[in-house]
Amino acid sequence: MILVTVGTEQYPFNRLMSWIEVLLQTELIQEEIIVQYGNSTILPAGARVYRFLKEEKFQELIHQARIVIAHCGEGTLLLLDSLDKPYILVSRSQQYQEHVDDHQVELGLALSQINVPVAWSPGDLVRFIQAPRQVSVADVSHASAIALCRSLERRFAQPLKELSVGISK
Repeated sequence: MILVTVGTEQYPFNRLMSWIEVLLQTELIQEEIIVQYGNSTILPAGARVYRFLKEEKFQELIHQARIVIAHCGEGTLLLLDSLDKPYILVSRSQQYQEHVDDHQVELGLALSQINVPVAWSPGDLVRFIQAPRQVSVADVSHASAIALCRSLERRFAQPLKELSVGISK
């Protein structure tokens, strides 16, 4: 089973919902899909859908899932990274009115540089679903951690030296 979650943002994430629907219709995904769609207005036909999930049900589904596809929020990243499970992130974009700004796009670009699976298209989703990778942001190399910190510094315009403390070389 694949769990798709978009969180509780006030903005719809119809682009991801459309991608999932296309992959189901073309049978590029041939397993059960459970979608937590939040405020999206497109619901993927062929998926079991929930607007929101209670924490207990969410935890149950996340543990049952073979792969989790989620929005590229910081909290979601931390949760998924703590699990022993492959995940794929999809960044919400201001361009499509999916968020107030592009911080998820910027985080997604930085995470892509350290080989975290971030899908930028339906094709990326298919590729990551067919060959899931288990990653951990905590396991990135020192050089990758520095690159991630620099990317975040550019985004937030402040030094992030405290993040590199304790990262082994």
